[in-house]
This record gives sequence, structure tokens and C-alpha cells, in this order.
Amino acid sequence: MIYIGLTGWGDHDDLYTSDGSQQEKLKSYSGHFPIVEVDASFYAVQPHRNYEKWVRETPDDFRFIVKAYQGITGHNRGQSPFDSREQMYEAFVDSLEPLIRTGKLAMVLCQFPPWFDCKKEHVQLLRYCKAQLEGLPAALEFRHQSWFSTNFREKTLAFMEQEGWIHSICDEPQAGSGSVPTVLKPTDSNVSLVRMHGRNQYGWNDPGTGNWRDVRYLYKYNEEELLEWKKNLEQLQQQTEDIYVLFNNNSGGDAAGNAKQLIELLGIEYEGLAPRQLDLF
Repeated sequence: MIYIGLTGWGDHDDLYTSDGSQQEKLKSYSGHFPIVEVDASFYAVQPHRNYEKWVRETPDDFRFIVKAYQGITGHNRGQSPFDSREQMYEAFVDSLEPLIRTGKLAMVLCQFPPWFDCKKEHVQLLRYCKAQLEGLPAALEFRHQSWFSTNFREKTLAFMEQEGWIHSICDEPQAGSGSVPTVLKPTDSNVSLVRMHGRNQYGWNDPGTGNWRDVRYLYKYNEEELLEWKKNLEQLQQQTEDIYVLFNNNSGGDAAGNAKQLIELLGIEYEGLAPRQLDLF
């Protein structure tokens, strides 16, 4: 089955109308899509009460892809709020208990930074990370193209398969070493992840301006590009049972529209979504 959703639920104003759904965005969101990526978990380990609230606000079949805390993937700067790496992992894993208990955790997403290149110490760090997340479905996303260079591509995929990582397959612009190619190879026969970052080649790399992240994901997929992905997903379905697709091209408000367009192109009708508030006329 192909499950399509968005990264976060707060930035998609075209999903929320004046019927009060602005105050209950996640509940309203779950009437449109069956999955979502939690981004707040990247910036801070979330308290149980947040996950408990999100569980209550979504249907039984709804699933969350939780982005790993930034300290896990080496993004954090400044002083860590944790005394040790072990304490950090323990706090993060414990925070997921409400999702695990209710069966709503699809996977943890570990997205490593553009400077995380393919070398021995980073391979060892990935082994350590996977061991600390033992028992949890975990997806791995690279942002440095060396992992998929001619010399390392097959070794990278074999390593991910052996270690039990779910491959996070990316659609993104090819803009130097800090981007990766689209590699249509699952490393888990049960599930794969696809993240649609847009193709804004000129805005992908940080030019040192304050609004770079707003520009980076400013992109709207056209129908030809989505039809290309329809074929890609049909190819992936022959290799993996379930595919989770997340649109991350949020900056211009295009993610929700593109996601719905792809759902239509694939002819998918999801059951078990939250009931939607309908306009009177």
C-alpha cells in the first residue's frame, strides 16, 4: 500500500477553513492524509503529553513518522541538555511510548546532515545509532552524495539492509555534494520511505542568508514530474510491501496540493480518515 502525507501539519493553510479547523489542525489534517512527519521532535524531545494529544486527535489507522532529535543526527549546536549520549537516546526512545503503545509509530527518521560523509567513523556512528534504537523501525536519510558514489553505492545499500535500516529515498535537486541522487532501491522488504523535497536547484545550498530554509523548499511539482513518480512508486511496489511518501515542498504552500494530485494519479482512496467538516453549500 502507498501512504501519502506531508512533513508537519501546521503550514498547510489550504487544508484549513474558517470552520474552526485552524484551532484543531492535526484533527483536520487527518481527514485528508493517513500519515504525517513530526518535525517538532527534531528540535526538542517531546513530552508524553504531546504525543498523547496527537494520538487522541487522529483516527486509529493514522501513523506518525517521527524525525529523530537533532543531537542523534549531529545537527545540534551549543550545549546539549543531556549529560550523555546514552541519556539522550533513552529520553528520545521513552518519549515515543504513547505512539508505540497505540501502534501509531510508523518509523523514526534519522536524517543526517550534508557534512556527514561516507567514512569509517560515520559508519560506526550509524551502527551505534541503530543499536540505541533497537526494536524501533528506523529510516536512514543521507544528505552527502558520497554514500551513493560509484565506489560506495552498493556497499551503502548492503550495509543498510544488513543493519536493518529503512531506506529514505529522496527526490531533490542535484546541487553538489550536499545532495543525493534518487536511488530506487528499498533495503527493507516490508516498508520504504520516500521524501519529496522539491527540485529547487538554485535555492538548495545555503548562501548565508537568513531566509535560506524558506527558499530551499520553494517548489511546485508539475504533472509530468508526478507521473514520473507514479512509475517510480509502481516499480518500488514490486520490491517492498508498504511505501510512505512525504511531501516536504512546504515553503510556497505546494505540498498539500501536490500530495493530493499524486493520490489522484495513483487512484488511491483511503479508508479510515477523520470525518471532514463540510461547507453548508
